Amino acid sequence: MRSPAASGAVISTAILMALLFTGCGPQGGPTTTSSPSPTVTSPTPTGTTTAVPTATGSPNPTGTAPASDAWTSYTTADGQLTFDHPAAWSVRDPAGELPEGGGAFAEVTNEAGRPLATLRTNMAVGSTCMDRYPYSVLDSEELPDLMQGEAAPRFVYETRGNDETPGPADTPAASYGITSVPAPTGDSASCIFHFFNWPPTAAMFGAFYNPENNVTPGAESLPYLEQAKKYMETDEYADIRRMITSLRPA
Repeated sequence: MRSPAASGAVISTAILMALLFTGCGPQGGPTTTSSPSPTVTSPTPTGTTTAVPTATGSPNPTGTAPASDAWTSYTTADGQLTFDHPAAWSVRDPAGELPEGGGAFAEVTNEAGRPLATLRTNMAVGSTCMDRYPYSVLDSEELPDLMQGEAAPRFVYETRGNDETPGPADTPAASYGITSVPAPTGDSASCIFHFFNWPPTAAMFGAFYNPENNVTPGAESLPYLEQAKKYMETDEYADIRRMITSLRPA
């Protein structure tokens, strides 16, 4: 049986992303990762892809070399942001399907078509989660290229809850992404909030860890949080980390 923290971890990615915006933590406008239906504004050119055979990236802290040798760079349809990703992965950035007021949307999927991360800009955020949980910061790196103001946002892979205290009931308890929220201190932290400051409001690039989408070694019977920690040992995680930390102004 999975731990209580795993409730919701194996539901569809569309629901996972909806939970990110409607559960605890600062709230964003409704969205999905698999079938977005934002308001159409004006025709927008599709994103562009450029081959990057030897793209550089941050070293993987686990010591596992990234699995993908061939990489390519992708620029969002609005021309504002670029990131690198394995050439075998796909990016969907639909023209004319951007949220009201503009912004960018890009969903990254692996060779099997499973969503691994979503990039959205021009996000609206609101209320604050008051509940607190035991936490672990499994990985972290500052991203100065995305700095807006005095503090650089960070790539973070973190969890909420432990064997004794489950994480939020309606939100998966492990997530990787970019955040401008200060690192937690003490023995507890509020809900996971992976948004970062980006004009005109905020942006996101990441996903909840989901055993149905993310390839993880070990038995399926392992508790969710143990699976989330083992995910750091995989080549896929090394590639995701390199991809997200490569995000930069175009």
